[in-house]
Amino acid sequence: MNNIFKKFNNFFLNFEALGPLSLRIIVGVAFIIYGYGKFPLPPQGLTEYFGLSPFIASMVAISELSTGIILIVANFLKNSLGHTLTRLAGLNIVVLMVCIFFVAHRDWFVTKQLFTSIQLFLLVGGFYFLIKGNKV
Repeated sequence: MNNIFKKFNNFFLNFEALGPLSLRIIVGVAFIIYGYGKFPLPPQGLTEYFGLSPFIASMVAISELSTGIILIVANFLKNSLGHTLTRLAGLNIVVLMVCIFFVAHRDWFVTKQLFTSIQLFLLVGGFYFLIKGNKV
């Protein structure tokens, strides 16, 4: 029986890099879509509904869009620059998502809505890349 488990696990070791790559692409594309959706600048929704200044609202949109692009592109840089860019993108995602929770979703803390939202998924994805970097 141990031999079957070993063969099963060894088979999936061949695909180990697909997990982080899939997460990177999904989180990166989500940030690109969210950031691009806030153009043209300044995003009216952020300034009207949340009272952000036009400068801050514009920085949020640019930050989301650029973070998604950097997260995906950094995967192809197999050096310390790619590793650093991945961690910086992860840090930016964590900061953005924490700020989004405090500004837009204060009422979600420890509720069903928090645990069924894409925002929590993006926060955890950002934390993963902040800690893991480009290591597979």
